[in-house]
Amino acid sequence: MELAGHDEGVEVTLRTAIAIGFLAIAAQCLSAQPPRPFYSAEALASPRMAALAKSIEAGDRSATAAFWEEMARAGTPLEEPVAGDPRYSWVTFLWRAKENTINVAIIDGVAAGIGGADPAKALMTHLAHTDVWYRTYKVRNDAAFHYWISPNDSLESLATTEPRSSKPQPDPLNPRRLGPVSYIDLPEAPGLSLLTASSSLARGKIERTKFHSEILKNDRDLWVYTPPGYQASGARYPLLVLFDGSAYLDQVTTPAILDNLIAQRRLPAMIAVLVGSAAGKRNQELACDRDFTNFLASELVPRMRKNYNATGDPSQTIVGGSSLGGLASAFAAFEHPEIFGNVLSQSGSYWWSPPQELERSWLTRQFARSPLRKVKVSMSIGLMEIPEQLDTNRHLRDVLIAKGYKVHYSEINGNHGYVAWRSNFADLLSALIGP
Repeated sequence: MELAGHDEGVEVTLRTAIAIGFLAIAAQCLSAQPPRPFYSAEALASPRMAALAKSIEAGDRSATAAFWEEMARAGTPLEEPVAGDPRYSWVTFLWRAKENTINVAIIDGVAAGIGGADPAKALMTHLAHTDVWYRTYKVRNDAAFHYWISPNDSLESLATTEPRSSKPQPDPLNPRRLGPVSYIDLPEAPGLSLLTASSSLARGKIERTKFHSEILKNDRDLWVYTPPGYQASGARYPLLVLFDGSAYLDQVTTPAILDNLIAQRRLPAMIAVLVGSAAGKRNQELACDRDFTNFLASELVPRMRKNYNATGDPSQTIVGGSSLGGLASAFAAFEHPEIFGNVLSQSGSYWWSPPQELERSWLTRQFARSPLRKVKVSMSIGLMEIPEQLDTNRHLRDVLIAKGYKVHYSEINGNHGYVAWRSNFADLLSALIGP
């Protein structure tokens, strides 16, 4: 299920999801959600779905068409308050069957967070004598996650590393898309107000440029953010280095977040460089590659200091990323604490080990065995993620704290993707470097 021609941020989201079977999740996620999905006897927990079922049972032939007109106007999933518990909402996923439909599965997000790797545990219910398929979950109001819908799903395990025969697709009635996925962010999801810069705010500038590395013998795109009022001389600016640059530009909307945080005095005026991957090299470069970290320390950061008045102080220099980018960020600081005094890690792939290693979590073992470095770490993981991702982030946190590192750690109510990552990016960043 390769999608050629998409930008690297889209490819990152899909590559991660597809390679591990659309994120098979297990019991660790249950602390963020109710202990089981609402179905069978509780299938009509949604007040709106209960009303629709009642109208159909009473013989109202216009009820179904009116319902779909309502959903087309409002968009899906259907969100409703839970009476007596303002912390939660009923979230109802919907599918309008237009052909012979045997089943409809919800792939990823809260469905996988509760149902795990078995899509049979995330199937919608067919409302008899209608074209309505639905499934309702009780979801905490700080959730932000992406998902797909899979009609006539093969019910093959999501945990397989082999391609599944089913073709999940975005939700056609959900106008919210981020790259190739549909998403939902409930009203209390963090960071939503920061994703778009107000027209009344002074805005920083983004410059796109190419960078040739003599160390790596390759080229890549860079996007350099300079803050409002930027001065090419004088006091030097803190520096933020982020991997998967196009995704952090377009899907996380890093420039808008920085504009807002600087305007709110939650951050000092700072420089950011969003680093693209060289063609076909992402998985190699971000997997604890010493040549890549040497490129960062010996070529990229010196260029930022020379051309953009960036700081030479490691305590004011941050390296960050998500998934393999989180792993690469921690490794860069481990290798070069004299350059990077701060790590921003979102859902870091700390399960990784070199192919010749039988034991997982190679980098965590290096931190455990090595002297303390002068590095601060701000990290998060999603409660809807696979156990391997969740467990290894918790393990790294525990090792870092035991070694004496300063660690800011959070577990967010989301899954493995930019919908969740953009929601807490600002909190992770502001925990590292204040105003």
